[in-house]
Amino acid sequence: MHNVTLIKGDGIGPSIIDEAVKIIDASGVKIHWEEAYAGMAAFEKFGTPLPDETLASFDRTRLAFKGPLTTVVGTGFRSINVALRQKYELYANVRPAKSWPGIKTRYEDVDIVIVRENTEGLYCGLEHYLTPKKDIAESLAVVTRVASERIIDYAFKYARDNNRQKVTVCHKANILKYTQGLFLDIARETAARYPDIQFDEKIVDAACMHMVMNPQQFDVVVTTNMFGDILSDLTAGLVGGLGLIPGANIGADAALFEAVHGSAPDITGKNLANPIAVIMAGVMMLNHLGETQAAARIKNAVEKVVNEGKFVTQDLNPQSKCGTTEMGNAILDAMR
Repeated sequence: MHNVTLIKGDGIGPSIIDEAVKIIDASGVKIHWEEAYAGMAAFEKFGTPLPDETLASFDRTRLAFKGPLTTVVGTGFRSINVALRQKYELYANVRPAKSWPGIKTRYEDVDIVIVRENTEGLYCGLEHYLTPKKDIAESLAVVTRVASERIIDYAFKYARDNNRQKVTVCHKANILKYTQGLFLDIARETAARYPDIQFDEKIVDAACMHMVMNPQQFDVVVTTNMFGDILSDLTAGLVGGLGLIPGANIGADAALFEAVHGSAPDITGKNLANPIAVIMAGVMMLNHLGETQAAARIKNAVEKVVNEGKFVTQDLNPQSKCGTTEMGNAILDAMR
């Protein structure tokens, strides 16, 4: 029995999480779901976007499965996601973007995994005003050897463990010679310990250009926090959008799996939301737990339904009359 903290989230979160949970439960894996709250739903219920009860649950389980959250403005955390990543040192953000044969995009055969440092850089939140008038603001980007070695080594191990051929480090060391220079130096040092993995370096703006010109040249990409945030959305666009992209946040002794898209309040309660991102996040979670057969069973069923294009939501097929629930049921049928 696996214990998992379940955070349904805001907006479309509960509807897509419910589909993912019923599919994971149908796979035969035994999971005890501890429901907890965060985001707007938590603020309305507890008066805080991240209640102590939620943290207590995560402290026990060390594993969370989460829907999209709405960040409350002006009441504490800039981002609940950032707060969770920093508190539990979920240092590796992993977002795979792979082409789906049933989804027509400008590109084919894209298969890129972004590995993003998740705890420091510009997102560490060290910012302040320099004048009483608040007309000059300053943010500090923190890059440490410890965190850089940890994330870059993770990327190379991920490549080796998943039969990947190449790791590309994306940086801006030509301009930011200390922070980005340190990250690049450590990438070069780490690459020397993995002679079986190809190593490539790209300045981040050039990497963006190369990704839209020839995305097939990329395999595993490792980079700092903000660059990873941007590049992971770019790669999502190459394969059909954020509605298809799962995310994992991995630490030494805790992990959080999630849909990376927003809470989409405009379609909440309309049975229109695409549940694929969070279902595939569930697949990543099962693989993390060692439940590889169940993960493969769900993945194959999802691919069958999406590639057939019949029982999918309208964002994937505008002619479809299928909603969130119907798509989940179709995936269940494909599993059988």
